[in-house]
Amino acid sequence: MTAASIAGLLPELLMPEPEWSPLASAPALGGEAASCDEESVRLMLRVKEGDIRAFERLVELHQGMVIGTATRMLGNVDDAHDIAQQLFLRIWKSAPRYEPTAKFTTWMFTILRNLVFNETRRRGRRKEVALETDPNSDDTPQRQYIDATSPAPDQHVQHDELELALEKAIAALPEKQRLAVVLRRHEEMPYEQICKILKMSLPALKSLLFRARLELRKHLAGHLGDHD
Repeated sequence: MTAASIAGLLPELLMPEPEWSPLASAPALGGEAASCDEESVRLMLRVKEGDIRAFERLVELHQGMVIGTATRMLGNVDDAHDIAQQLFLRIWKSAPRYEPTAKFTTWMFTILRNLVFNETRRRGRRKEVALETDPNSDDTPQRQYIDATSPAPDQHVQHDELELALEKAIAALPEKQRLAVVLRRHEEMPYEQICKILKMSLPALKSLLFRARLELRKHLAGHLGDHD
């Protein structure tokens, strides 16, 4: 199968996701990450031989976390789907040269990092964050998970407000800090793997996350009060 036919197939493979909200997380990389990664490597080696069914399974396994991460980075679900299609097309085209020298997810997220960073730079680093859309607009996906017709305990409402404020604060971080926080917080990725994806040393990554945490605390000061 050619790259062109794969490109035509990708919109079918990438099934529509539920409307994304800041509380919706893709499956974390923790827990069964090792077995998932081993399966991904086995599938990728079959893709290397031109196995389209293995490629379909690979997309099914990883599209959720790819689209979730890209959405948090770009603030737009449609753009995230476009990035996901580009990523899986690159994976298909790279298959003949693939060698399992690193975790599959590390390799995949390195490609995702490049695509996302290129997109943000193409935009001229404009702050296009879907979480900051006009509250009077009908298109406010960040509020769709809140059922305004159902009474909720004050504590639950405060938690939702804090989560929304946190996602907005993360979206405002510089791209490298944002990706490090998203991978750590939402994908539960170990520091060592994030280091490889961002091509940073462990001390540099910890420094990056420390600066990100200070920035987040600054944005969330009105919500946190005396709590960390």
